[in-house]
Amino acid sequence: MTTTIPAPVAGADILLRDLTDAQFRELYDCDRFTATVLSNRLSYSVQHVVTGLLHRAFSPIIALSYDFAACICAPPEQDYTMSAVTSGLSVFLGTMSDGVRVAVEEYGPERLVPGDLLICNDVYRMGNHPNDVCFIRPVFHDEKIAGFMVLRAHQLDIGGDVPGGFSGTKRNVYENGLVISPRLLYHAGEPVRETFSMIFDNVRMSELLLPDFKTIQGCCTLGEQLIHETIERYGIEAYLGSLRYACDASAESMRHAIASIPDGDYEGAGSVDADGVDADEEYVVKVALRKRGTKVEVDFSGSSRQARTSINAGALDAKSAIGVGLKMLLAPGSDFTSGTFRDIDLVIPPGTITSALPPDGAIFCYWEIEAVIFTVLLRALEPVLGAKAIGGDFGSTNVHNANGVGPDGTPWFCSAMAGGENGPWGASQVGDGDSCSCNYLLNIMSPSTESLEVDFPLRIMRREYIPDTAGAGLNRGGAAIARDIQYTQAAQHQTMPLRFRRPSGIGVHGGHDGALGGVWIFGQDGAPTSGTGILVDSDDSVYTDSVAVAGTLNPQTQVPDVDGSYFYFGQTPIWTTKPGATWRYLTNGGGGWGDPLERDPERVKLDVRDGYVTIAGAERGFGVVITGDPHFDPEGLHVDVEATRQRRTTAKKPG
Repeated sequence: MTTTIPAPVAGADILLRDLTDAQFRELYDCDRFTATVLSNRLSYSVQHVVTGLLHRAFSPIIALSYDFAACICAPPEQDYTMSAVTSGLSVFLGTMSDGVRVAVEEYGPERLVPGDLLICNDVYRMGNHPNDVCFIRPVFHDEKIAGFMVLRAHQLDIGGDVPGGFSGTKRNVYENGLVISPRLLYHAGEPVRETFSMIFDNVRMSELLLPDFKTIQGCCTLGEQLIHETIERYGIEAYLGSLRYACDASAESMRHAIASIPDGDYEGAGSVDADGVDADEEYVVKVALRKRGTKVEVDFSGSSRQARTSINAGALDAKSAIGVGLKMLLAPGSDFTSGTFRDIDLVIPPGTITSALPPDGAIFCYWEIEAVIFTVLLRALEPVLGAKAIGGDFGSTNVHNANGVGPDGTPWFCSAMAGGENGPWGASQVGDGDSCSCNYLLNIMSPSTESLEVDFPLRIMRREYIPDTAGAGLNRGGAAIARDIQYTQAAQHQTMPLRFRRPSGIGVHGGHDGALGGVWIFGQDGAPTSGTGILVDSDDSVYTDSVAVAGTLNPQTQVPDVDGSYFYFGQTPIWTTKPGATWRYLTNGGGGWGDPLERDPERVKLDVRDGYVTIAGAERGFGVVITGDPHFDPEGLHVDVEATRQRRTTAKKPG
């Protein structure tokens, strides 16, 4: 796959700010002030749309996790470019414009009428995974398409052999869920019965999907109205000009960011641990960046073949990872639009882990491959980013999918909300890494403990930072998070921790890597759900009697050990537990930035006080000798200045 977007009329050598007023008006059919106002107005419009969805959605993964995004795409004459986007799920952004183009052109733009709502979820047409249904509302002006209000939202279930869909063991598209080719969900404002019937005949939890579909129809109608108001107030030419301007502005920002990198070839590689068949094959993502002038070619040649199960990504997902990743690293201050990709060429050979093909190349865990791609970008560009490099994050989202049947016979499932989905970021020149967030590319919310415990038969028993897991550095990475989830009913589980063979929290600019994590089950055959003693201890001794699910662990103690044995997550495709079983997810730690021996000892002392680092870890990782008791007298800690000087002097000696 090779994709390019034409350069703007203004030309790559002319800055928008240097255009005369007459030149600007000729290009965009409005003045600068109007173009800026309209760009912001349209951004507000799409954000208003998703705010309504967030507040009115019935599905927990939409209402609690923010698993959606929206945008405005230009009309066919402007090649469906994405001109305004929300602050929703970042991994959708590289797929929206291409997906809309494919869906509309396949269905036929001439067949669309006002009030239509076109939908599609096919991953090979649209990117992402089957649950991510794309809803496309054409916006008409004078009987001609003036643009599209687009909303992409994760649906709680889309059929297939796993309730909720979250599994890394599905082997083909037939197990992956219902494929919806481009078709109308609403026609001229009225529901299309056969489309609703086709979907609800094949999915679970249709009682939640139905009101969400109606809500999404209402949200897209609102977006259409807001666009109409903009056109009526400012005119169609100014509106269309502002769409071009938004893309040109973000293209210019990215172009000059790319130009700041020295010409050259930069390479990197990263991997996921295994697919859902066995642990014998590690899947590698290779990226070569060839930068010349204001352009960069990103080549995925040499990446592993497509996986045998649903851990694959598609070509549009790889495009998203590159676009969002380069923007975060090089030009974070401007808006993300289709223009972001204008000076980026992509070479993505078909049939790889980054570009799987049907029917055997099932795509579901695409975001895991996108996260690897971002880690690879960090590695490849670290030499040229220098002090601007950032440490790696916790890597895999360690998604957990649980389902069961309640005492009254009501089925339930909790997807991607009660596992190890949140963890630490790496450090940067600005400061220490945050210790509780989504991974770099997702921009998804963490559901509240109270919401999860109300909606599902589970309890969040522990969610805490683990000391000595953050990558040491002048600025340290974020600490790993341990999260214990006790299920009060019998359940079946699928888990997808894909990056425990080697650290994902890579250290940069002299910083150290973060620690490895793992996944365990305590009390798989049942345990008390009330009374004292139901909280599993955090001491290393408890792991001996656990069921080790995933991680690189000491084979005897089953604690994380970089020199240990790899425990394969797919050893049991479906884990069965009885009431009282507790799952523990320990994420990887975030990578450090800079030489840890240069970190201010007083900052290390505060880390010990706050529980991020132990006294032993302070000396081992930072060369700082701390005296005192952090548990019973945290404010009484002291830095032994002379011992610290000697310890650091010794540590800096070669050998």
